[in-house]
Parts: sequence; structure tokens; C-alpha cells
Amino acid sequence: SKYVIAHCISGDFTLGAGLAKKINEKYDMCNKLKNRFQYENGKYGAYLIDGVFNLVTKDTYKDKATYEGLKKALEDMKVNLYYLNIKNIAIPKLGCGKDKLEWNVVEGIIHDVFDDMDVNIEVCVL
Repeated sequence: SKYVIAHCISGDFTLGAGLAKKINEKYDMCNKLKNRFQYENGKYGAYLIDGVFNLVTKDTYKDKATYEGLKKALEDMKVNLYYLNIKNIAIPKLGCGKDKLEWNVVEGIIHDVFDDMDVNIEVCVL
């Protein structure tokens, strides 16, 4: 597909609920992340595997994502998008499920991060 997926995960790479769980079931993402990356607490970022950006927005699955963590992960993804010449991203309402971030704030962060970039971000809602 012409779209790359992006979704939020924790730095312990648990991927045990929601969309992350479905992505893990389809791509064995948890094992791939653990085999390729070693996460350090507070180092929020974007990990690209098999056409999926795994946005680390919190340290463990027990934590709640913060707007600051989300912004750092999105900024890291932006750098990757630029260097990999990726123009189309599909996302859920990032952080607005289990982590209870507010979509209007998240949407503002997305605009702040990507407004100066030629990228199409498609928000997918079930």
C-alpha cells in the first residue's frame, strides 16, 4: 500500500492491547522490536519495522503517554519520513484510547510537527 502505519507503543515493547496488539499479532512486532532495538527510559522515538512506525510515547505499558512524549516520537518520525521520502502515513487517534490523551490537543501537536512538510496524514477511526 502507499501508506505507512504509525501507532503508539511503550518502551518495554509489550504491545498487549488495542491496535498495538493487532499489529503484534500480524507482524510479530514485539519480538522484532526486542531483537533490533534496546530502549532507554525517556528516549521517546519512532521505530520503523515492516512499514510500521512504532511510536514510543511512554516507558512501560503501565505508564500513560504524555503530550511531550508523543511530540518527541512524532519529531523523530518526521526525520525518518524526510530521509526515507515517505509521503503517506495512516494513524489512529494517537494516544487517545487507553492513554486518554485529548484528540484536539494531539491534532494540534501533529499540525505543529508536520505543517512544514509535504506529507499526507490519514486519520483512521474504527
